[in-house]
Amino acid sequence: MKLFLDTIGCRLNQSEIESIANTFRALGHQVVGDPAEADLAIINTCAVTVKAAADSRKRLRHAVRAGAGKVIATGCWATLYPDEALALEGVSEVYLNDQKDEIAGDILGLRAEEIAALSLIREPLPGDRARTRAFIKVQEGCDNHCTYCLTRLARGKSQSRTVAEVRRDITAASAGGAKEVVLTGVELGAWGGDFEPSLTLYDLIAGVLEDSDLGRLRLSSIEPWDFEPRILELWQDERLCHHLHIPLQAGNDHLLHVMGRPITTAGYADLIEKIRVAIPDVALTTDVIAGFPGETVEEFEATKAFIQQMDFAGGHVFTYSPRPGTAAYKMKGRLEPSLAKERNASLRQVFHALGEAYSACFNGTEVSVLWESSEQVKDGTWRLSGLTSNYLRVTAKSDLDRWNKISEVKITGLDLKRNGLKGELLPV
Repeated sequence: MKLFLDTIGCRLNQSEIESIANTFRALGHQVVGDPAEADLAIINTCAVTVKAAADSRKRLRHAVRAGAGKVIATGCWATLYPDEALALEGVSEVYLNDQKDEIAGDILGLRAEEIAALSLIREPLPGDRARTRAFIKVQEGCDNHCTYCLTRLARGKSQSRTVAEVRRDITAASAGGAKEVVLTGVELGAWGGDFEPSLTLYDLIAGVLEDSDLGRLRLSSIEPWDFEPRILELWQDERLCHHLHIPLQAGNDHLLHVMGRPITTAGYADLIEKIRVAIPDVALTTDVIAGFPGETVEEFEATKAFIQQMDFAGGHVFTYSPRPGTAAYKMKGRLEPSLAKERNASLRQVFHALGEAYSACFNGTEVSVLWESSEQVKDGTWRLSGLTSNYLRVTAKSDLDRWNKISEVKITGLDLKRNGLKGELLPV
């Protein structure tokens, strides 16, 4: 059977769709990069914003129009709106998030025990979803009540995977040649809290680092209230990437309160200071929301000032997206879209300037880069683009294709076009 697999949204979705691909490959089926070639298309949808929901419907329609033999919808949007998903012409089945692990078994007629016994080898997906880095799902669900977020409704309460299950996926990734794995979840920092007796993220990371074949290990975002300072001790292991993503969402205590986020700006700043003491060259990035309902000019300016105070290495700005079913959807004071867009642009400028300043600190230094893309150009050389441990984007030229390889690079300056750094490969 030929399968086409596509995903919208977060790293967790990417991890899940790769896991489905690994299972089908282990049983001799082929994953293709074009739905026109596929007997079966599975689309892992997203509902975090209005745009993500629209993209999900678009990808489903695209798979149908391209001629995939059968199209299955799964993921957050399909879970929240299963009837709407099934009403799309050509979509034949919907698997809710808590049924997602059953897709391969149902289609192939295998029991869960038989699938669990398979010897898996992770390979990057073909096409636009190809990633050198392997995203490993360690938990899903969330026990928080952020007023703007649909994820808790779509994913349910926090559920952790065991260390053994996580290590099995990492082994599959290493067997497939992955040089870096990224531990990911809806609420990564809550890992282990649902076990009896409970464990913490420290236990997971320490357990994963026991694997001697593991290359780089990166963590996806950790909510600030979940961040256990004890995990900073583990950065003595050089395989842990010097990058942490700590979502902020607002730099004002009143906004944080109405967003339902159990943290204050003072608490957040204290955490950032602890991290920087433990990992001096760490890249700290974050997320913020522009145009939350009722956001005043003063609150917006406070967020800008706090972002600058935290001296982030970069960040993502999301314009508030009203999602039916959330508490924020009913809040008064929704901003005009043009004003929210204007504030988004302003915050992006702040992050861009901070990112450039952080990158400039590494001019003239020597860094290790994992090449995520390697494109041959007209003169026969290869144009490389990749990431350092501390999430700096680096570009360079090479006489050889170095895709998914790690090279030592001398940084020679800023690459303003790609918002990163330029470098030269050092002799091996």
